Parts: sequence; structure tokens; C-alpha cells
Amino acid sequence: MRYIDKVLQPGEQILYSSKLHWMIYFPPVFLLIIAIGIFGFGLAVDRDTAGIVFLVGAISVVLALLMFVGAWIERWTTEIEVTDRRVVYKRGLIRRETVEMNMDKVESVDVNQSILGRVFDYGDVIVRGTGVGWKPLRKIDTPLTFRNHIIAR
Repeated sequence: MRYIDKVLQPGEQILYSSKLHWMIYFPPVFLLIIAIGIFGFGLAVDRDTAGIVFLVGAISVVLALLMFVGAWIERWTTEIEVTDRRVVYKRGLIRRETVEMNMDKVESVDVNQSILGRVFDYGDVIVRGTGVGWKPLRKIDTPLTFRNHIIAR
């Protein structure tokens, strides 16, 4: 059962659900590509050096797989919801971190997108409340749609 389903108040409705963008998988995929290149280099060197090169390649593959699993768990356990009453952000599998802000306390919503963020439609969102600020929600999928659902109430 999702966290948001446990904390919804009577009569409260979910307006929009977001998640982390698939771009969080980029670092482990990049490391895996580098590992493949290391294995290719290992085929081109002499036998004495090839063992060390293959060991470095194997370590790179293991690190890439660990990074991929970590990114998958982070994406799977992060919930970002806009309801008709509040904005809810939850992350974590074992240790849970939640942040909630009532809609009547929201002053502004800032969206920061890099060039790649604009191309692939992801970015960072900062919800600012009366006297309270939120830490940036990084690499959110479709950040402008997320912002529009918050400010169009």
C-alpha cells in the first residue's frame, strides 16, 4: 500500500502523482558503458596486463549494478503527490522521510531545468511556503505539470 493512501484525509482527493525521472539511471548506465570499454581494452592488451584490466572491468560492472539497484529503489520508494489540500513528498525504503505542506501555505513553486532537463522533461522543483522552504525535489518527471497542479487550485 502506498504512503499517500495511508495518510489521505476523509474527502481528500489526489490531483496529480509524479515520480523521479528515469534519468536517475544515467550514472550507472554510463559506468556500465565504461566497463564494456575496459573489457574491450582488455582484449587488445598483452596477457600479463589483461588480468588486471579485466579485474577493473569486473569491479566497474559490480559498481554499476549496485548503483542501478540503488537508483531503482530510490525511484520505486519515492512518492510525490498533489492533493486538493496539500503537497506530499515521501522517500525511503527502510528509513522514511516525509514532507507535507498545506496548499493554503504555498507561496510559490520554482522550477529549475537544465538544457537536458528541458529536452527530456525533468527538473528540480522547490515549493516555498509562508515562512517555510522545502528542499529541492531533484529530477522530478514533468516538473511544469507538477507545478501547474499546485498553483492552479
